[in-house]
Amino acid sequence: MDVIEGIKGNNFVVIGRAGMDLYPDPPGTATEDAQTMTVALGGSSANIAAGICKLGGRASLVTRVSDDSIGRYCVKQLQTYGVGTEYVTLVGGEFRNSLAVYESRVEGHQSVIYRNGAADFEMSEADVEAVDFTKFSALITAGTVFAAEPSRSATFKAFEMARAEGIPVIFDVDYRPYSWPSAQVASDVLSKAAAVSDVIVGNDEEFGFMAGSIENGLGKARALAADSAQIVVYKMGAQGAVTFAGNEEITTGIYPVDALKPTGAGDSFMAGFLTSIANGHSLHTSIMRGSACASITVSKPGCAPAMADSDTLEKFLTSHPGPTPVGSN
Repeated sequence: MDVIEGIKGNNFVVIGRAGMDLYPDPPGTATEDAQTMTVALGGSSANIAAGICKLGGRASLVTRVSDDSIGRYCVKQLQTYGVGTEYVTLVGGEFRNSLAVYESRVEGHQSVIYRNGAADFEMSEADVEAVDFTKFSALITAGTVFAAEPSRSATFKAFEMARAEGIPVIFDVDYRPYSWPSAQVASDVLSKAAAVSDVIVGNDEEFGFMAGSIENGLGKARALAADSAQIVVYKMGAQGAVTFAGNEEITTGIYPVDALKPTGAGDSFMAGFLTSIANGHSLHTSIMRGSACASITVSKPGCAPAMADSDTLEKFLTSHPGPTPVGSN
């Protein structure tokens, strides 16, 4: 399986949640002081899909949303961004879409996530079996899909079906402790998912979590690249990233900006990274373009609304003085 060729197809099936984001206006306002909130599309997988479409790629989301006004809002927003919703299924009863309330500030930043009875966790193997994987060039998912059943088994089924069609599996570790029944379950399941993925993206804490300690995280990333994955991106926040691909170790810095908030960076990195590979950029350049997308997103309110389109990315790269050397602050 040639992972790069799959990504170059620039047509992704993305598995995981779409949710509603709420954030206080104006930027800098604490939630407890809010008089006005802005509403936007959220959810890690939905953000990735929206970001891909804004950068000229194609993406369809596989998930469940609540059969109510919030679920319909999410579907409508996905369609506004150009994300395919043919595999988005409604679920009734007491299941609800995820809701995130977060602030557009760095100092004292608060994010509150509501995930009780989450609609997306009700995604089933039948939902996945309805997907025509031959239509897509690669599969993407974020780790939150594995936190509960039946979504966990359904996603592993999707991995099997994608690999049977020769479609690469791209995995954003995206560990969110509040979604999981225990740290041990999370470590076991996320490690299992990483072992059957072709591209793995995560931060130092996430790789360290799978390895048992943060000190062992870099070794875990290197081992996954040696054993199974073709590309592993080990992100270190302000310290940049190390990417393992074959016999290469690529070290990269970041594009410093005045951050408005810490949220959305990982989703926008993934969108920029993949669409850059799809557009023929080298692996090193694609990592840097993903990093630029992350910087753009954290400098604006919202997640999906803040993600770069192609013009915004090119203007940013032209005007920015350039990335930091790896390891610098």
